[in-house]
Parts: sequence; structure tokens; C-alpha cells
Amino acid sequence: MLVFAFAVFLLIITPGPGVMSTAGVGAAFGWRQGLFYVAGLCAGTNLVSLAVISGVAAVILADPVIRTILLFASAGYLGYLALRVGFAGSKIAFIETSAPGFWAGVMLQFINPKAYAVNTTLFTSFAFYPASFIVETGLKLVIVNIIWLPLHLAWLYAGVRLHSMNLQPNIQRRINLGMAICLFGVVGLSVWSVFAA
Repeated sequence: MLVFAFAVFLLIITPGPGVMSTAGVGAAFGWRQGLFYVAGLCAGTNLVSLAVISGVAAVILADPVIRTILLFASAGYLGYLALRVGFAGSKIAFIETSAPGFWAGVMLQFINPKAYAVNTTLFTSFAFYPASFIVETGLKLVIVNIIWLPLHLAWLYAGVRLHSMNLQPNIQRRINLGMAICLFGVVGLSVWSVFAA
């Protein structure tokens, strides 16, 4: 169980669309809006978990056409976000339009390739209670959420603090470029993982 918890920690804390967008929303819109967004991400993550556990995700993603459409939809959306961040100039902001809320968080998780990859890895590996699939799956859901929520709140806090630091414009521009490069990296890895399989 400890190995599973450590794997959850490592898989969630690494930069992906969820944590990066959480930090960006915190930097651009503050705590209140960030909490709505994180609540949506949490709901979306749990819905993706249930889709993986129930096999619905496997059935849907087994069709190569649907899988390719979802891949390019998510890659396109994440690429769009990366461009918005990269060209935001010297103002740290993830999205300069209206503040993303609960439903934006839910929808991001539905097209987030990392969410499916992480949940598939976590719920199909790391067996620690072989006597009961239901008990093990329930424990895994609890452990994932206990680790997921504080980590995302920490990323939100980092974004809010980043905004309050009032950094020099050239430093803000570098942070934007770094976030954009990370998002493009996520896009590249997700596309590569599908074509390399």
C-alpha cells in the first residue's frame, strides 16, 4: 500500500495539464476561482477513475478512430493553452479570458491524456489486497484522493503566491515560456505514446 501511495504521489506531482493549469489559474485568478477549478478537476479525475475501473474507458479507447480523435482533440487543446501561455508576454496568466471554473476543470480531465494514463497505471497495477477487488479499489480511490487534493492545492497556492510576488516582466515572460514548453512536452509525449505503441 505504501508503494502504491508513493506511486500516486510521483504520478500526480509531475507537471501535466491538471497541475500546470491549476497553478496558472491561481496565478491569473486567485484562490476563490482556483478552488472552483480544482473542485472540477477533482470531480473529473474521479469520473476518469470510474471510467477506467469499470472498463468503459478501455471499450471507448479500444476503437482506434475514437482514440485518435480524442488524442488530437486533447493535443490540440493543450497546444492551444501552451500557445496562449507562451505568447502571454510579461504577464503571468494561463488564460486571459473569463476565469475557468468547475466545469472547465471537469472537461479538462476528460481530454487529459495524463489522467487516463495515471488512472490506468494505478488501478491496474500495485495489487495490495488480492482477497477483494472491491476493497482494494475502494482503498485506492481513497488514497488517490487523499494525495491528489493536497498536491493540487499546493500547486494552486504556488500560482497564487507567484502572482502576489509582482516579479519583473522578463522573469514573468520566462515563467510563461517554461510553462508553455512543459505543456508542449506533455502534448509531444502523449502523441508519441500512442504512435509508439
